[in-house]
Amino acid sequence: MKEFSVPKEIENIGEILVKGGYDAYLVGGCVRDLLIGEKPKDWDITTDAHPEKIQKLFPESVYENEFGTVGVKTRSEDPTLKVVEITTFRIEGTYSDKRHPDEVKFAKTIEEDLSRRDFTVNAMAINLKNKISNLKNDIVDPYSGQKDLKNKIIRTVGDAEKRFQEDALRMLRAVRFSAQLGFEIEKETQKAIKKNIVLLKHIAEERIRDEFQKLIMTSRSAEGAFTLQELGLLEYIIPELLEGVGCTQNKHHVYTVFEHNVRALEYATEKNYSFEVRLAALLHDVGKPRTKNGTGENATFYNHEMVGARIAKDALDRLRFPRDVVQRVRHLIRYHMFYYNVGEVSEAGVRRFIARVGVENIDDILNVREADRVGSKVPKAFPYKLRHLLFMIDKVRHDPVHPKMLAVKGDEIMRLLNIPAGPRVGDILFVLLEEVLDDPSKNNKEYLEEKVREFGALSPLELKKLADEGRKKKDLIEEGVENDMKKRYFVK
Repeated sequence: MKEFSVPKEIENIGEILVKGGYDAYLVGGCVRDLLIGEKPKDWDITTDAHPEKIQKLFPESVYENEFGTVGVKTRSEDPTLKVVEITTFRIEGTYSDKRHPDEVKFAKTIEEDLSRRDFTVNAMAINLKNKISNLKNDIVDPYSGQKDLKNKIIRTVGDAEKRFQEDALRMLRAVRFSAQLGFEIEKETQKAIKKNIVLLKHIAEERIRDEFQKLIMTSRSAEGAFTLQELGLLEYIIPELLEGVGCTQNKHHVYTVFEHNVRALEYATEKNYSFEVRLAALLHDVGKPRTKNGTGENATFYNHEMVGARIAKDALDRLRFPRDVVQRVRHLIRYHMFYYNVGEVSEAGVRRFIARVGVENIDDILNVREADRVGSKVPKAFPYKLRHLLFMIDKVRHDPVHPKMLAVKGDEIMRLLNIPAGPRVGDILFVLLEEVLDDPSKNNKEYLEEKVREFGALSPLELKKLADEGRKKKDLIEEGVENDMKKRYFVK
């Protein structure tokens, strides 16, 4: 039997439990990870000691749940070991709501505890008593989890339908573990998923969101996305993506919209981009099916990035993603279609581009653009013109591109014109910024104060008209040559 190296903190906890007269087992995901040679992301211990007994053995502990789990503080510098969860052996009753057990009862044996777990690869335990006695590790494996690990199979513990009827989220977990570990989902387990898929409607959006996010952050996220679609699970996560299944594009694309989106996610994952970039890559063309006009190689998708941004926002709001995540993904999708060609766009145009998308978003927008290109099977992810854009951005990135960067602030405008805060101040700031975007040398206090007095002499209607004209002024990056390019490439 294979020996395992476990942290001193875990050994100490096991030793205290055993000396107190109780059983102590490592259980669940940490056992699985140890067996496949990976460092566990967290450590879970199970025991026959009841919560109040565990608390007496570990004064520095927290018990604030109804599932028999006590969090033991270890003072470890390793974040995965700061709090180790110890759970009393338990069995669970029926699941009336398909989400939570109606009751939790403490069990007497480790075998009873393992019988309630989801998949065989998560239903193994290592006896810490033997580890402490310097004997070989005793692996408790009543459901052949080690065999399934060796064969790279995800299989439920016992009857698959019963496991999914207990907690429907396990269907998503099966796909997530499949992607995380690079395993296949066993055939009977797949059949049970397809048969019971409707039970997902009972699952809270937050739980679905969390499982979906974990899948997106695996190294095989694209495989997971394809599996979600094949098993019918995607309908209960982001059904809008399914509109791209079978939706062909034009002569600039070899994949359907759905496959293109997933391949963009695959590239973003390979590059280890952030969660927001991965999500934006997966959803960047979600608006194409609704904007498609025509068929064959000359099909068009005018304004798909704007439509897609709205679709993505609605989908992510429905899953209750945090507001900042939703807004960032929406922004990345909205502006991923920017146009830039060497020699066709001025420094002022680049400044306006930065002002529009935000300097803090430049890198991620370019990352989504890379993913989009690779998802289209083009030869270069980052061609010369995008490298040249980076050069231009670096050249002008310290120029004023936001009202906060102007030499004259809002409170100074109010003082100079003796006016209160309000839309008039905002209009003046906007018109000042338009001048500075064209010529950064004008961003000096003396010149801008003179312009403030000039604009202040205008009537409210005249000033508003001037500001509105500025707001309607198309960004040079999105004007003229871009429209010609969009016609050539069948997008808008």
